[in-house]
Amino acid sequence: MSKVSNVKVLFNGIIKENPVFVLLLGMCPTLGTTSSAINGLSMGLATTFVLVASNVVIALIKNIIPDKVRIPAFIVVIATFVTMVEMAMQAYLPALYESLGLFIPLIVVNCIVLGRAEAYAAKNTVFSSMFDGLGMGLGFSMALTLLGATRELLGTGKVFSLSVFPENYGMLLFVLAPGAFIALGYLIAVFNKLRKA
Repeated sequence: MSKVSNVKVLFNGIIKENPVFVLLLGMCPTLGTTSSAINGLSMGLATTFVLVASNVVIALIKNIIPDKVRIPAFIVVIATFVTMVEMAMQAYLPALYESLGLFIPLIVVNCIVLGRAEAYAAKNTVFSSMFDGLGMGLGFSMALTLLGATRELLGTGKVFSLSVFPENYGMLLFVLAPGAFIALGYLIAVFNKLRKA
């Protein structure tokens, strides 16, 4: 595959087929972990690692997996990388691990990860699958970070814990669950308007 095609595959996940803003996939971690920009970025980067690593391994072993056990085999590969991320985060970033909680192991059943394994990595080369995983992961990370930053700013007056305006001017609604839906709805509208412009 040419360099131009790899760049196209990379940007496909970031803009044209953004998992959150366009395809509306992975809504559970999107809404559940984005109470702050750092949580959104961390969840996005963890998912990106799993996407890239699992896409590469699945592209490598796709021809030796029998069709009858294809999906369970993909899940085992994905679960391996999720366990690695979970253990590393628990060992080196315990506060972040506590903050993200159950959403880290739930990466295993994230429809973005399994969907890319089935739709792309199982049908393409290793190098192309790596770029696909990276593009989708970066698109997911961008969306979660943007949503987390928006909610954190509107709710607490901070972004990445840096004060932008006094906290007492923040709207508590955006830190709570309903604020996630409201902020996501507006960000989807803005993203789609810019994408079509």
